[in-house]
Amino acid sequence: MGNIFMLLGALGMFLYGMNLMSSGLQKAAGDRLRGFLSSMTSNPAKGVLTGLGVTSVIQSSSATTVMVVSFVNAGLLTLAQAISVIMGANIGTTVTAWLVSWLGFKADISVLAVPLMAVGFVLSCSKKSSRRNISELIVGFSLLFLGLSLMKDSVPDLSESPDVLAFIEGWQGRGFGSVLLFLVLGTVLTLILQSSSATMALTIMMLNFGWIKFDMACAMVLGENIGTTITANIAAAVGNTSAKRAALAHTVFNVFGVVWALIFFGVFLKMVGAVTAGVFGLPDPAAKGFAVVEGVDGAQSDSQTAALYGLSMLHTLFNTINTLILIWFIPTIEKLVCKIIKGKQEADDKEIHRLKYINAGPLATPELALEQASKEIIHFAQISRKGLGYVRSAINEKDNEKFEEYRAKLVKYEEISDRIEYEIASFLNEVSAQEISQNTSIRIKAMYKIIGEMESLGDSGEAISRILSRRNIHKKEFDAETVRKLNGMIDVVENAYDAMIANLTKADDGTLEEVSNAYAAEERINNMRNDLRDEEIESIEHERKNYQTSVYYMDIVNELEKMGDFMINVSQDLEKCRFKIS
Repeated sequence: MGNIFMLLGALGMFLYGMNLMSSGLQKAAGDRLRGFLSSMTSNPAKGVLTGLGVTSVIQSSSATTVMVVSFVNAGLLTLAQAISVIMGANIGTTVTAWLVSWLGFKADISVLAVPLMAVGFVLSCSKKSSRRNISELIVGFSLLFLGLSLMKDSVPDLSESPDVLAFIEGWQGRGFGSVLLFLVLGTVLTLILQSSSATMALTIMMLNFGWIKFDMACAMVLGENIGTTITANIAAAVGNTSAKRAALAHTVFNVFGVVWALIFFGVFLKMVGAVTAGVFGLPDPAAKGFAVVEGVDGAQSDSQTAALYGLSMLHTLFNTINTLILIWFIPTIEKLVCKIIKGKQEADDKEIHRLKYINAGPLATPELALEQASKEIIHFAQISRKGLGYVRSAINEKDNEKFEEYRAKLVKYEEISDRIEYEIASFLNEVSAQEISQNTSIRIKAMYKIIGEMESLGDSGEAISRILSRRNIHKKEFDAETVRKLNGMIDVVENAYDAMIANLTKADDGTLEEVSNAYAAEERINNMRNDLRDEEIESIEHERKNYQTSVYYMDIVNELEKMGDFMINVSQDLEKCRFKIS
């Protein structure tokens, strides 16, 4: 029992080390990962190489896949691009198996891991966030291999428990039924551990100590490829339709691969054995009658090395062959998942009740999560602009019943803006609760200010509806000239909206240089407000215009001018944020 508890604790250390190493690498890369993914997916081949490269670096196909699903959810990647990146991620995750085979069993990496912990601690004391991120990477790497070393040392010796060994061996002598059984075992273990790399390490260990035969270990690896798809499906469960389709495409890819591998299981194992023997000059691990033989005095025998390398080779060849087959059928996979998960046609008013981009939850790192928040803020600005359209309609409408419909729309949009501000702020709270860099902190503060200004735009729209309601209660009307002037004022406010949204989009793309367009739009609004106010004072004085009607008119003009103030504040926040970061 002591050994079993030690094994579970060592497994926990392995998993924690892997998560820490992956998190440190992602933080060190920051939002450059987003730019890398977006720029390197112009065709399927580049997408595969991108997924392979990112996963090889962050050592987690699950992290890459969840990242990709989130980017699809946020509109940063198309479904076809996501499928190609996921294919590459499946190849990239095989690097972990090779590291475990080469370093974890061939050499005692724990001898190096312990001193590295000291290096990691020293770096963690640095004031620079980049060094602290690197320290997280180093400590994670050390814990991963320390956990693996402890797992090896705590594995029970089944030679002292022949009954247990006989029980395990009994499940391996049932032909193809045993293959299916161990495939299910690999799937279930991966579902429980939520890490195909951890299950792969356990499988390698079971093979190394002779608990299971090579073909049964291969079956477990195939099952792990099915189990690993659950992580992306969990992440996409609360995402939009595109995110769900990306996660399903991952499942289709892996399940298809397992099906053909099972059909040609014997032939595939022979190929793996031949490649392993040819490349490394070791015994064929798939040869009939092959047995893992322990080395002398703790040294690793050729049969052990061949088995470990063969298992890693199977993992690599499986995902590589599967990618080479399916890369030509990405459009077909896209059509299939679109047919299975149909898009919902929703009315525009229903669609804006919920967030569009950040409903899949935060990403693995704050830097990447902010990309979703940035997209959501642009979406918020577009919703707010639609509200200005209802302001125009309400001002121009003379029929009281139709006016009430527009007034209700403006009240509704004000409530929607309140809700969106709250939900984005809640999301930012979750992001800022994590360990964040100084640049990320600056961006988050700017986003808080921006969504506050956006919410104020909704308040102004609702305020204009109240002014118009009071006008109607007192049975006052605007003449054609007054309505024309208000429409002109709305035109320049719309131009300010266009400038604000353009600046938000450029800031999201990283191409914002200056915000002169916003300053020019604000100046036009102020000049028109001043001209209209001067003209109205003259009309009251010389044309004896109704004073109460003029008050309603100027209140609306002033409210429209306030909207311009809110919008220039947004662009100024973007400008200040860019200056501080650079």
